[in-house]
Amino acid sequence: MAAAKKAVLGPLVGAVDQGTSSTRFLVFNSRTAELLSHHQVEIKQEFPREGWVEQDPKEILQSVYECIEKTCEKLGQLNIDISNIKAIGVSNQRETTVVWDKLTGEPLYNAVVWLDLRTQSTVENLSKRIPGNNNFVKSKTGLPLSTYFSAVKLRWLLDNVRKVQKAVEEDRALFGTIDSWLIWSLTGGANGGVHCTDVTNASRTMLFNIHSLEWDKELCEFFEIPMKILPNVRSSSEIYGLMKAGALEGVPISGCLGDQSAALVGQMCFQDGEAKNTYGTGCFLLCNTGRKCVFSEHGLLTTVAYKLGRDKPVYYALEGSVAIAGAVIRWLRDNLGIIKTSEEIEKLAKEVGTSYGCYFVPAFSGLYAPYWEPSARGIICGLTQFTNKCHIAFAALEAVCFQTREILDAMNRDCGIPLSHLQVDGGMTNNKILMQLQADILYIPVVKPSMPETTALGAAMAAGAAEGVGVWSLEPEDLSAVTMERFEPQINAEESEIRYSTWKKAVMKSVGWVTTQSSESGDPSIFCSLPLGFFIVSSMVMLIGARYISGIP
Repeated sequence: MAAAKKAVLGPLVGAVDQGTSSTRFLVFNSRTAELLSHHQVEIKQEFPREGWVEQDPKEILQSVYECIEKTCEKLGQLNIDISNIKAIGVSNQRETTVVWDKLTGEPLYNAVVWLDLRTQSTVENLSKRIPGNNNFVKSKTGLPLSTYFSAVKLRWLLDNVRKVQKAVEEDRALFGTIDSWLIWSLTGGANGGVHCTDVTNASRTMLFNIHSLEWDKELCEFFEIPMKILPNVRSSSEIYGLMKAGALEGVPISGCLGDQSAALVGQMCFQDGEAKNTYGTGCFLLCNTGRKCVFSEHGLLTTVAYKLGRDKPVYYALEGSVAIAGAVIRWLRDNLGIIKTSEEIEKLAKEVGTSYGCYFVPAFSGLYAPYWEPSARGIICGLTQFTNKCHIAFAALEAVCFQTREILDAMNRDCGIPLSHLQVDGGMTNNKILMQLQADILYIPVVKPSMPETTALGAAMAAGAAEGVGVWSLEPEDLSAVTMERFEPQINAEESEIRYSTWKKAVMKSVGWVTTQSSESGDPSIFCSLPLGFFIVSSMVMLIGARYISGIP
């Protein structure tokens, strides 16, 4: 029997989308932007101590190889020839920090995840050294001094992990965010791997000058970071190196964008004032401000949006970051057990159609934009005997929407031009209840592309458009038209405002919860200054509550 003829589709582009919760590899048709196949693997998160969040860099790398192999197998089953894959882009969770040994390729510690809070006292100590009349950190980086960014995580590793200290002393250590770790490993690792990052990821480290587009000597001295361990900074669209192993050996890696920048590109927000919101583990609203840095007066970050080629201009964005969005669904599943799968939350919320006055502030890692308040902690309030797990599920979805509203309000005040609609993407946008709630709470239409994988699409576009690859045109007339689903507000403006003002009241109750931060050495006997009785009572309440809302007598 003759072998089945392979389908001819023209040039294809692959994208690694390495997020906080999962890794995926997706393959797109560069002519039509159609998604042809993909594979996904969930990634474990480790919580070794209160407020600590870590991941295994080797597990992350292995998940990338697994996703590539499985996707290539699926393409084979569709009779699509993988030799048509001409380039690979990488999009990644930002700020997550890895240090590894360049001689052995071994990580020297777990990846310290962007959500991690162990560096709070580092931040407090550093902030005392910034002159009140000259915040050179913010003016150079666009970022507030926070546990969120890579420099303080790297500082903690240098201060607390002897293996890291020794490797730096012996000139064996390399630092990178997840993109750097992956590109170095995929292009050969200890055997000639390319140690680089792109401008979007570099701009989230707090060591990068977003005006000169270089690592900043003054910042490195302030954080006491040796510049020799930093990756080379490249544009977001150029050939960095070739795949050295696996089914796609020899294919160039030619696109690199932090996940939120990738989604901005994938949503084709190339004009000033165009914005998108991505609903993933966290929630991230980016507004393109063009070729000028706009500094926020309302708690937003100034960041590099993209630089699509070595000789192309850099574009900037204002960003509002919410730490906990999809992570609240995972928490309801894994910690409380009131749902078995993430998809079940839509069904529960639909049963009641209201939170019945219950409000959920998921400040598990403090509050990010626009508050930047590390003392906040998660609360559920407005509970009555009538409240059940369906109301809590609904309140969790509302919390994501209220947090987005706060960021949109701040962005409107900074930019002076209110958005007429919000473009959305990310895994959570499959939840129609969430999307309708978002339109109601913002009181503007929410517009969702029919293919929500815009983060991966953006990485693929950057890779395919790179000089030396040239299979993806970024000219406006060549960009594929995307079909959209639109959600219009369905409640009146007054009701929207009442719900929003009650939410803000709940937020105020969550602030100032932690009065003294945990000791950074991680002494397990000192989680925070709250009395022992608090932990005993709260544990009992959580146990009784979990049994009650799960229907256990």
